[in-house]
Amino acid sequence: MHDNLLSINAKEETEKIIAFIKVTLEKQKIEKVVVGISGGIDSATSLYLLKKSIPLENINVVYLPYFDNYLSSINEIIEQIHLPSKQLTTISIKPIVDSMVKTLSIPDKDIVRKGNVMARVRMVILYDFAKKLNALVCGTENKSEYHLGYFTRFGDEASDIEPLQYLYKTQVYELAKYLGVPQSIIDKQPSANLWENQTDEDELGFSYEEADPVLYLYFDKKIPIEDIKKQGFGNAKKIIDFAEKNSYKHSAPYTL
Repeated sequence: MHDNLLSINAKEETEKIIAFIKVTLEKQKIEKVVVGISGGIDSATSLYLLKKSIPLENINVVYLPYFDNYLSSINEIIEQIHLPSKQLTTISIKPIVDSMVKTLSIPDKDIVRKGNVMARVRMVILYDFAKKLNALVCGTENKSEYHLGYFTRFGDEASDIEPLQYLYKTQVYELAKYLGVPQSIIDKQPSANLWENQTDEDELGFSYEEADPVLYLYFDKKIPIEDIKKQGFGNAKKIIDFAEKNSYKHSAPYTL
């Protein structure tokens, strides 16, 4: 009974995002965009939207792997949108991250600290490219990640423009299908790729299919948790507890 709760008109949302990207760049008097691509659905969808919004020569794609898991997916996307090879830069962040991990004496078992370093190193590189090219950094965050606080502050959360942040993850899947994102990417398990075999679902303890309607009812519709549970969402408290635990990320830095 909840199947249509978050259904979108993909064509209308695409047109809305295209207009948003164009207007934002015009207002900032900037023509170019830098986007980090991971091989996941959010960055792929963002790239397809950018292609529909601005000239291809103004899109600069940066692939920053620590592991090389997604190289074939990256190549498939780049070929499909016909991005010139000179506009794709691949830089392994492994030597930089490993050096920092050693300097900071981060234990091997502390994968979260290491993952945070990886996310922030990536953003340092993306912003350096943006400075060099006089470009905006395009973020790839969705509304599910935003509400859950499932991001690294000053890492994957840092950006200049966020085309997808108003859409829940399951809605991004709808948009990706409409845009023609390769099925291999749509079928891939969501992952921040911050350690071996990491998946979002394992780390969160629930799937986006479970989380999205609960987040929508709680944050958008302001329905209390107990009432959401009565609608058949038995894990509502677990999902909202996760979001509340990370809600400080939306408030910090604290100021007078």
